[in-house]
Amino acid sequence: MIAPLNPQDIRIAEQMHQVFQVSYRVEAELLGVEDFPPLKRSVSDLLGSSTSFFGYWMKQQLIAVVEVEEQENTTNINSLVVDPAFFRRGIARQLLAFVRASYPSGMITVETGADNLPAIRLYENFGFKKEKQWWTSIGIKKIKLSLPIA
Repeated sequence: MIAPLNPQDIRIAEQMHQVFQVSYRVEAELLGVEDFPPLKRSVSDLLGSSTSFFGYWMKQQLIAVVEVEEQENTTNINSLVVDPAFFRRGIARQLLAFVRASYPSGMITVETGADNLPAIRLYENFGFKKEKQWWTSIGIKKIKLSLPIA
């Protein structure tokens, strides 16, 4: 079940943080980096966030989170994480479908590490197209993908 999350609720923020941590550890391994900025995001950062969060719940356990930020004619997916214990069950795809249905802006964008091939395949299979690649200041190659919404 997908439902809005209130990151100002400390219990929810702590559960979100746990899912972020276990998922981003996997991405850091895929990218071959130890210094991975998303792993530095704290519960306090979540408590103060102004973006929108939606969670995927299974048996009252939060197992996935999507973070969305609306801008003029564009919806940015700032984060999409799934607990690794629940990988390859279509949960990320369901969250993408939810965002697409809930945010019918002109464009949905997402960024990920260029070596995060499972995520890139997910986005491309959903219809996203590679837009650009670049190196970050800390040596991580990133990719931006976009999905026009008709």
